[in-house]
Amino acid sequence: MLYLVSYDIPDTKRRTRLAKTLEDFGDRVQYSVFECILDGDLLDKMIARINKIISADEDSVRIYALCAKCEGIIRVIGQGKVTKNEDVYIV
Repeated sequence: MLYLVSYDIPDTKRRTRLAKTLEDFGDRVQYSVFECILDGDLLDKMIARINKIISADEDSVRIYALCAKCEGIIRVIGQGKVTKNEDVYIV
């Protein structure tokens, strides 16, 4: 499933650590926004890693699940592309 992850973190060190962590799970599409294609286990792993980095009192991270129908109607205006769920075939 495609997830949109956005964050607002005032501390530069935590913000940088979170961005580097999210790069392990998806593609950066804006300064504080990532698109991630994840199954349930990867989502849980990502959330656990986020929780180790952020300060719950100061930081905000939002994770939006986008259904297949919604994923099909994402529009990009200007530069960039939508993260696609690539089919994988094992022969």
